[in-house]
Amino acid sequence: MQAGRPPPADYPSIQYAGRADRVRAHLGAHGVEALAVTDLTNVRWLTGFTGSNGSAALLPDRLVLVTDGRYRDRAADELAAAGVEAEIRIGFNKNDQHDALVAALAGIGNVGAEARSLTYARWRKLGAEVTLVATDGLIENERRVKDPGEIARISEACRSADAALADVAPCLADGLTEADVRRELEYRMRCHGADGPSYDTIVASGPHHSARPHHEASDRKIVEGDTVVIDVGGLVDGYHSDMTRSYVIGDPTSEQRDLYDLLLEVQLAGLAAVQAGAAARSVDEACRSLAIINGYGDWFVHSTGHGVGLLIHEDPFESPTSAVNLRVGDVVTVEPGLYRDGFGGFRIEDLVEVTETGCRILTGAPKDTPCPPSQPTI
Repeated sequence: MQAGRPPPADYPSIQYAGRADRVRAHLGAHGVEALAVTDLTNVRWLTGFTGSNGSAALLPDRLVLVTDGRYRDRAADELAAAGVEAEIRIGFNKNDQHDALVAALAGIGNVGAEARSLTYARWRKLGAEVTLVATDGLIENERRVKDPGEIARISEACRSADAALADVAPCLADGLTEADVRRELEYRMRCHGADGPSYDTIVASGPHHSARPHHEASDRKIVEGDTVVIDVGGLVDGYHSDMTRSYVIGDPTSEQRDLYDLLLEVQLAGLAAVQAGAAARSVDEACRSLAIINGYGDWFVHSTGHGVGLLIHEDPFESPTSAVNLRVGDVVTVEPGLYRDGFGGFRIEDLVEVTETGCRILTGAPKDTPCPPSQPTI
């Protein structure tokens, strides 16, 4: 194990106990007596089970996990480690697993179902035997607020990305391609303790690629004068991190310097807007309004942020159309960007935990200069 990373046993425990009851408390408001949990991320959050195939029946008085024979022992071990009491039912094939879930729900009136994770075919099959009511968001709403064990894993994922970027950024002017930089970042995150990358690392360079917020790293060589956007995150024990830093290779032009300085001001305004109880859309408004005032509204082409946890994009979303308020324990990005084909682009992104007094920044890579320092090649 990489020196400096505490073993998982030293992290605070994830607080699985009580999660089932928290969800049960909302079933009545949705007109259901039980919940068929078919989204694997929600199954994991509810039970601690990390396998690739499973569903759960959240019943008024018990919890049933359904999976296949590959995960019989693993499921038992993971639920025991999580302190979750549940009956585990094994189905040899998909039909057997369907029957096991239906049997667990037998005698229940209305059953909540996660419509977003069910195919039409599976909805029809399950709905032929159980009275289903679409109840999307029940678990996602509870998942938003992270407990200390979750924050510890997200923070460690941030640390691995910070360290990898510190290793690689000084070498951006050394004739590397975008793909070279991506590979080195992902390798070095593992060296620094991550289980892997949180997502496909974005390395976007030059007047065209860096103007595309989700550019896929290519064999284009990074050259002097380029703006370079690097969006990098680590994955630790199932939990993600997310961070973006932007650079200029060589001495920036006055336009590059002015635009970067403006974006940094915009991003800091977004961070200042992160407050418990504040409308999520107000974070976007704080950033977007400043860009508009300075004449760059049409360069601001995406929303300002999103939640991060077991998924890299999850509730809450800081967009102009968001209708939710931030809560203590939300973990969200603040990532305004300014892009224009022919110029390139910049994005600055931090991952933050919403606190009682504002927010705590979890990402630590420097962001006060767009120029990487000159250091020896990797």
